[in-house]
Order: sequence, then structure tokens, then C-alpha cells
Amino acid sequence: MKFRIPSFAFRVSPPSLAWARRPPDSKPKTQYPNPKISARSALRTPRSAIGSVLVIVMVTLIFTALALTVFLEKAGNDLIVEAREADTRRLRQEAYSALETTLAVLEQFRAAGNGLRTAAEGWGDPLAFAGYAPAEGRTVEVAFEDESGKLSLPQANALQLQNLFIAWGLVTADAERLADALLGWTKRNHAYATSLSPSYEQSAVPYVEPRRSLRSYGELAAIDVARTVFYDETGRPNDLHRRFTESVSLFNFQRTNLNGARPDALTALGEFDDIQQRRLGEYLTGTGQSALAGPGWFTAADEASKFLGPNGRAGQFGTTISALRIRLTVREGRSEYRLDAVVTPQGGGASAVITNATTARANATDAQAAASADASPTQPGSAPTSAATAAAPRLNYPFTILQLTENEPLPPPPAPPAL
Repeated sequence: MKFRIPSFAFRVSPPSLAWARRPPDSKPKTQYPNPKISARSALRTPRSAIGSVLVIVMVTLIFTALALTVFLEKAGNDLIVEAREADTRRLRQEAYSALETTLAVLEQFRAAGNGLRTAAEGWGDPLAFAGYAPAEGRTVEVAFEDESGKLSLPQANALQLQNLFIAWGLVTADAERLADALLGWTKRNHAYATSLSPSYEQSAVPYVEPRRSLRSYGELAAIDVARTVFYDETGRPNDLHRRFTESVSLFNFQRTNLNGARPDALTALGEFDDIQQRRLGEYLTGTGQSALAGPGWFTAADEASKFLGPNGRAGQFGTTISALRIRLTVREGRSEYRLDAVVTPQGGGASAVITNATTARANATDAQAAASADASPTQPGSAPTSAATAAAPRLNYPFTILQLTENEPLPPPPAPPAL
């Protein structure tokens, strides 16, 4: 058997120089398009579209941040208000409890001494006297101010006001005009004694004199002459305004308490000189010539004659407190609550100004002025009926509260003295 083997002819060509010079990792370019690369290029987004999206996102973030900031500020303010209200409710109960304790101690001293005269009697620290202890973490402070130691504006006359203003350094003519303007505002049938002729009706907002005593010291800004004396060029209360509020009371009482009288009240009512006032002050405070005896007080006005000598009008004064201002301050941490109460004892005779304003003029008679005051409308049902009065229990409370103020704003600091 014979086999025939085919013969093949092989031709080997030498390697190309171009292929030899190509980098080892590079590949020859294909002559056909890559379908994956073509699809990716078709989906590619232009650069301008990407920038627009970024701007929109940034604007959205900015507005969101602003809205969140405003919300946090408002929420923070609301939380602060809620916290303060919660502190007020919590400390308010403590303050009124301390006020009731204070009044109970004052009533004990009033009943034992037939009236209150001065804190030197022993009631200067009523909470300690009663053994009152505030809640843990709280402190309660009590301070007194004899409101009846001032000059009662509803009872003051022209001479007393003039004496007061002259003692402040006003010339006699200006003191008379100022006293005349105040009386024209506060007295019902006052006839102006000076050349003063107020034209309140010609103001930008027309008004007339109320013909009743002041209800607040802010009314001084509406009275002719008074607004230029008690306020500076910018409309801020000046030093004379401060002295007026410290020496003149808006409450109505018959006599100023000699045991707590202000120096300006001693000048206006008693016409005491500086030496007489110094002797009285030393006796009442237990200083100077009375240092060994300690603080004292008068039970009758004629007892002061040994300090005043033949001069002075001690009979113009009383010796018991008609109106007493009680200031309570409750503190707990950084929280603070203030309560200001003006009370008058039973039979004290002090009252608040509740007279209605009237437009009665100087030439009107008392009957006409009373008729105009009574003509003001009254709210129906404001007066209790006889049945309601009979059913209401009688409390027999030892004090009458004339004024009650909670968290009264602190007075602004006085203006610096002019150079």
C-alpha cells in the first residue's frame, strides 16, 4: 500500500519595521466603529446644562438656609417668651405669698401701736419677723417707701407748690406760673391767677384740661409750662422731673407723715430751714446728736417743737402712715419678678384718683361742674345690686390696695449733668 504525502510550501516573510517600532501596550486601530463608545458619546450632557443644574441647586440651598434661620430665630423668641411666662407664673405665687405675710406682720404692729409710723418700730424686715422661708433656690426682698411722706398733689395749694418750686431754684415768677398751670389742670373750678392762658385746643391734637388730679406723672408732658420745666429739649425727663416724682404723691391723703417726710415736703408744708430739717433727720435716723438714743419717731406733731423751735409749722403734718408702698423682688437664678403695691390701713384715709375728667370751665358753678361730671356714660351693670351686695361675704381685710403693679419697667438712668 502506498501513501502519498502532500507537500506544502511555506513562505515566511520578515517582520515589518513599523510593527516593531510600535509600543508594546498599544494596539492597532480598528477599522470598524466601536458600538459601546458610540452609545456613550450619544448620552454625554453638554457642559452648559451641568452649570445650570448646579446654580439651581445652590439657590435652593440658600433659600432653604434662610428659611431655616428665620424659623430658628422665631422659634427661639417664642421659647424665650414661654420661658419667661413660666418663670413669671412660678415666681408670682411666691411674691403674693410674701405680700400676704408682710401685710399680716404690718397689721400686728398697727394694732399694737395704734397705727404705723416708721419702720424703726420693728417691722422693717417682716419676712424674718414672721419666719417666712421662700422655696429652695429663691430669695425674696422687701422694701418700703412711705408714700404719705410726700406732698399730696390732690391736697396741695398754690402756696405749697410755690414753696416747693422756689426751693428747687426757680424764680418766684416762674414758680407761680408753674403752680398756676398745675392747678389749672388738676382743680375743677380753678381761675388762673397769672397771665397764663393755655391754648390746648390749638394743639395738633386738640384737648382740654381734665380738671382732676394727675393719674400718672406722664401727664406733665401735656401741661403748659410744666413740659418745659420737667423735660429737656429732647423730651426726656430731667432732674426736676425726678425730684417731682420723689417728693409729690399722686394719691389723695389729708396729712403728710412727719416721721417719713421728704426734705422737699418739709420745705413746702412746714417751711423748715436746713437746720430744722437736719435736727429732725438726726432724731428720726438716730444719728448726730441722737446717736446714743437710736432712731425715734413722733406720736404727735407737737412733739417736734423741741427740734424746730418757735418757727416752723409742725401742725401741718400727721404722725401715722396713710399710704405705704411695698416693693417685693423674687429671684431664682437669673429670673426675677417684681411686685409693687401701695396700701392704706383701715382708717388711713388715703385714696387713689378716680374722679372722671370734666370740661367744666372756670366760670362754671360747682353744681354745673358736678352735672357735667355725672353726665359721663356709665356701663350697665357696673354697680352691684342690693341682692349681690347682701350675698357677698365681708372680708374685713385690714388694708386697702390702692395700686398694684407687676414687673414695672425700671426707670431710665438720669441724663448726665451738663458741662
